[in-house]
Amino acid sequence: MINRYFSIWQSLFYFIVIVGMPNAASADKSVSVVELFTSHGCYSCPAADAHLSDLINDRTDVIALEFHVDYWDTLVWGSDGSWKDPFSSPEYTQRQRGYHAANLNGRRGVYTPQMVVDGRFAAVGSDRKSIKKALSKKNDSSLNVSVESTTSGMSIMLDGDASDSAQVWLVTFDRKKTTDIPRGENAGKTLDNHHIVKSMQSVGDWKGAATTIQANITLAKGEGCAVLVQSLSYDTPGPIMGASYCPKT
Repeated sequence: MINRYFSIWQSLFYFIVIVGMPNAASADKSVSVVELFTSHGCYSCPAADAHLSDLINDRTDVIALEFHVDYWDTLVWGSDGSWKDPFSSPEYTQRQRGYHAANLNGRRGVYTPQMVVDGRFAAVGSDRKSIKKALSKKNDSSLNVSVESTTSGMSIMLDGDASDSAQVWLVTFDRKKTTDIPRGENAGKTLDNHHIVKSMQSVGDWKGAATTIQANITLAKGEGCAVLVQSLSYDTPGPIMGASYCPKT
């Protein structure tokens, strides 16, 4: 009886320790990455923005990121004029164009709102049925990625034993922003956006073997980060092989 109670308390202790660890985050091989290409100047984008928010809140197996493109910034919408999205960047437009040049399944192209799943499949960002179907197809080539916070930033650990190679990206994002839109197609609306990408930094390469990468980064209040391990082909983004959110600091 004593041994039985000891075993129960020992199991409970390990559960508390593991669940309660605030300085580590990991993603198993079933994780997927959803990238939403969107813009404040796009009338049909708020529905996709809401879809991304639901994925963030409802799917623990999804790394969800929002990229604001810049090709809507100078378009004039009648008397409402144009609106420059404060989160837009030509870098993110270029990333979307790279996906268009890659051999994606689904609806390729450069358009908003667009969601790209695992660097392999594209669909209209508000098409929940297509995205759900894409997320149901697990990526067998994924690798385990875990991230721990350190005194100088993040320690990124990747598993190995493969012949593949990939680039390791550290992505920073604002967790949530609310913006009043005075002009453009969404004039008069107040838009909520989530996991808005602020920067993408290459922090190293994965060459198929287990490795640890140290990344110097300091997150401000309201910011988060994620790690993407993505193959490249002729400078175009390829399939995402593994990913993880960083632990909250």
